[in-house]
Amino acid sequence: MNIKFRLILMNFMQFFIWGCWLLTIGAYWFQNKHWSGAQFGAIFSTMGISAIFMPALTGIISDRFINAEKLYGALHILGSLVLFSLPLVTNPTTFFWVILLNMICYMPTLSLSITVAYSALKKSNLDVVKDYPPIRIWGTIGFIAALWTVSLTHNETSVNQFYIASSVALALGIYSFSLPKCPPLLAKTSSKSFASLLGLNAFALFKTPKFAIFFAFSMLLGAALQLTNAYGDTYIHDFNNVPTYRNLIAVKYPAIIMSISQISETLFILAIPFFLRKFGIKYVMLFSMLAWVLRFGLFAFGNPADGLWMIILSCIVYGMAFDFFNISGSLFVETQTTPEIRGSAQGLFMMMVNGFGALFGSFASGVIIDKFFTHADQSKDWHGIWLTFAAYALVIAIIFPFVFRYKHNMALERAIQHA
Repeated sequence: MNIKFRLILMNFMQFFIWGCWLLTIGAYWFQNKHWSGAQFGAIFSTMGISAIFMPALTGIISDRFINAEKLYGALHILGSLVLFSLPLVTNPTTFFWVILLNMICYMPTLSLSITVAYSALKKSNLDVVKDYPPIRIWGTIGFIAALWTVSLTHNETSVNQFYIASSVALALGIYSFSLPKCPPLLAKTSSKSFASLLGLNAFALFKTPKFAIFFAFSMLLGAALQLTNAYGDTYIHDFNNVPTYRNLIAVKYPAIIMSISQISETLFILAIPFFLRKFGIKYVMLFSMLAWVLRFGLFAFGNPADGLWMIILSCIVYGMAFDFFNISGSLFVETQTTPEIRGSAQGLFMMMVNGFGALFGSFASGVIIDKFFTHADQSKDWHGIWLTFAAYALVIAIIFPFVFRYKHNMALERAIQHA
């Protein structure tokens, strides 16, 4: 079997697992279990908790002790068992611990999948920069396929979303052991320090103002990402409680509507080189922040009938909001750090976005929604919720260009020209 196809299949299943429940777990939580918003915020914090320490830990293990593809497969098999047990949980506290265990298994597989893919491509004498992106895009397609599968089978509020994810995770876990071998590259007696392996040396970047500011905004933007992941699908589901909207297509299949966001994501990736060359990296980051304002603002005024265009446009804008900061941010880190710490600096960037940012967004949004936007009958003031989120993103966008200052260097210019 062609190595590219094998890696495409791996990426497709990798993100299919996540797509089965990430955007629809809110509908399951609120529509099926009727648990509170503050407790739900804690559920989404599990991604942040696991992203803070698990990728670094599994990176050390795969570097020194176990083949990356075997560790990758074992984690997916364990994750499959955890997902299969989720429907048995009957209280929100236990649900938190079970989903945390699942994320402890899943989050490190995101970086391990890249390690396995890069290793396989290099062994096949293929160009990682040229050949990996077309392979990775199938991960997004897998995420979209999962959303459509769960939605078309009417399982957005059902336990079946976890069973579907569990089945694919088990299949991927078994399949992983057939992937090209990716053995440990560091000898156990390596003189490389433990702090260096953990990426702790990258924390010295916080001493530099431009990096301290950049990482702070990375955390704040990471929080915005959690808001849309956590509440987008359940927001559309809640229109089912309004007789005027109950039988509309968007309300029947909200996950399909939300999948437009992922479709947009694949398209905006192609637009990034143009925007980088035309406006520069700082303004591309700013465009991302303004896109978050539009994302939330359009949700605030949209509805599944005459306002459906606003919801769809919000999903299209998501592609710019997500891609522009993540990709331009990683490019900034890549070109503004020394080769010795680039890997750990990228890990720190991901930690701030998916770790601390996810924690902040999950806990803060859950408490705010419960305290200010949840009525006595547990219904939610979605207009107020989305306007609050839009105001949050707007404040970030206003402050950013005034406090984030840096000078272009030749490495950054070359990277932009070749992006």
